[in-house]
Amino acid sequence: MSRRNFSQPSLADAFVKAYSRPGGFLEDIAKTFEWSAFDVILRPLHSSSDGAPAYPPLTMFKIVLLQQWHGLSDPAAEGAVRDRLSFRRFCGGALDEETPDHSSIWRFRQQFAKLGLDEKLLADVNRQLDARGLIVKRGALVDATIIAAAVKQPPHDEHGCPGKVFRL
Repeated sequence: MSRRNFSQPSLADAFVKAYSRPGGFLEDIAKTFEWSAFDVILRPLHSSSDGAPAYPPLTMFKIVLLQQWHGLSDPAAEGAVRDRLSFRRFCGGALDEETPDHSSIWRFRQQFAKLGLDEKLLADVNRQLDARGLIVKRGALVDATIIAAAVKQPPHDEHGCPGKVFRL
């Protein structure tokens, strides 16, 4: 069984940390949750010795939490963890490490649901949120897409400038 090691921050992480603002919901959760309780629940998950090293189960579980809290699909979660510094930090990934792809996220979620861990994990998340007096309100990330549209160009004057020319 081989797993990726996300415990060692990279040089890039040290530089970015110096220029970023601390705080926010995810940082509060990362600091206040008792993550070792989730590690115990996730212990039955193991990785195969075939293929690339697996991502740590706790990292994958944190991605699932982000999906739930922000209404993200597997591909959207993949992109958000890759692109958003706050998400990457919450999940424990260094800036120079690859992030899980959408199929890895899907397989992880399927595996822990198959083992019946989803109920235990949800109960522990809710217990820890309640103990700290926190309420999670679902948020949404909006992915903007640029689409070429057929539009009528504004009229141009004799000089090639758009719009009307007012002369005195």
